[in-house]
Amino acid sequence: MTPERFRHITEAYGASPERWPAQERDAALALIDSGDARALAALAEARSLDGLLDAHAVPLPRPELARRIADSAPPMQHARPFWRRPRIWFSGAGFVGAGAAGVAAGALLVSLLTSAAPADHPHGWLEQSWSNTAFGGASSDWSDQ
Repeated sequence: MTPERFRHITEAYGASPERWPAQERDAALALIDSGDARALAALAEARSLDGLLDAHAVPLPRPELARRIADSAPPMQHARPFWRRPRIWFSGAGFVGAGAAGVAAGALLVSLLTSAAPADHPHGWLEQSWSNTAFGGASSDWSDQ
């Protein structure tokens, strides 16, 4: 542990060893125990800053301020049930409707494609459509030309 690294640790985590990184804590404490002047100066600065930060307190707001804020808020209408709030209800219905339409379209597509397969062909429509693609091989041999 170098004094420079110790200064970085105290600047980042403060003077309390409990807040220092666990993997560097023992080396930092050993540096302090050795009496290194730069490490002790960095520790004193960190303690001073920690004391200033601990002494700072934010005063509670006055009751008049809280009352003025509450009085300036717009009046609440009577609460409506969640199904009467169109933003929430319609967005959920839209997701459910889109999901149901997707399931119905997929089921219709599968039923149409499986019924189009000839009964005498063992692999159905997939084998027939394979020969019509670019991967299916040429329908005629043009190699002699």
